[in-house]
Amino acid sequence: MRSLVVRLDSFGDVLLAGPAVRAVAAGSAHVTLWCGPRGAPAARLLPGVDEVLEWEAPWEGVDPPPVDADDVARVTERLRAGAHDTAVVLTSFHQSPLPAALLLRLAGVRHIGADCADAPGRLLDVRHHRRPGRHEAEAALDTALATGFAPPRGDTGRLKVLPGPDTAALTGNGPYVVVHPGASAPARAWSPDKCAEAVLALADEGHRVVVTGTGGERALTRYVSGAVAVDLGGRTDPRTLTGVLAGADVVVCGNTGPAHLAAAVGVPVVSLYSPVVPAERWAPYGVDSILLGDQRAPCAGTRARVCPVPGHPCLEGVTAQDVVAAVGKLMEAA
Repeated sequence: MRSLVVRLDSFGDVLLAGPAVRAVAAGSAHVTLWCGPRGAPAARLLPGVDEVLEWEAPWEGVDPPPVDADDVARVTERLRAGAHDTAVVLTSFHQSPLPAALLLRLAGVRHIGADCADAPGRLLDVRHHRRPGRHEAEAALDTALATGFAPPRGDTGRLKVLPGPDTAALTGNGPYVVVHPGASAPARAWSPDKCAEAVLALADEGHRVVVTGTGGERALTRYVSGAVAVDLGGRTDPRTLTGVLAGADVVVCGNTGPAHLAAAVGVPVVSLYSPVVPAERWAPYGVDSILLGDQRAPCAGTRARVCPVPGHPCLEGVTAQDVVAAVGKLMEAA
């Protein structure tokens, strides 16, 4: 059986689909993961994925492309060429699977399952209803199960990625703590000054610190690293970042993709967690973690990308010593 898993949004969302992908792979001869450009790098890290179909959907993301009939026709033909027997459409609680399901139906996919709050008409064969309080990783696996895919025997349902490379040449030798100061949305980021203070405090406590970030975050990582940390800003692609995080004692970051990547390699996380999305759904999954930040701040549940409250109170009350203490607790528990 040829199967397709759909997860069209971001890097972290695709990582959280990993347990569901493995369940689909256990019951399939071939698995395609249909994802967007932000999620494709994560898709290529997941066990069980045979092929990645990348397409930017006009109903996903912060700045989606306009609807283009020719583009929609092209992706529909690509889906048809895949000759998929079944599809599992994975979405977050606030998204609809129905646009993707319509294209899948037009592409000839015979059996389609999804978590769906809206009446699906003839677009779905399995209409799953999300159980309350489920983490996004659990909700995705629930949808795969409802569509007929059970995880392989012995699979714990935790996040996993393919092994990363040896990155000692980048990080240097000896134990270290990773600080990742960037975030996919400004509302989820601790301020650069606070990050720099935390890096200095960790170094004063005797920790070797490695700071990570994307190519567009080089100025940020340089500032946060100061004179005491290894600055890897712009020096890691997703696979290399996997290796860097896997070698860390603890990862310190916001509720953004690298938090889920750290969880996927089994490393504890100090999560500087802005409650714009609920922690029960999006906190680091399956690893020891400590959430810092006011989870009852006025921004809670708003899904805001830019903090709607002056002073960013959910995170700015966190101190460098709070981070040092949290890192220490996680290292003691390891």
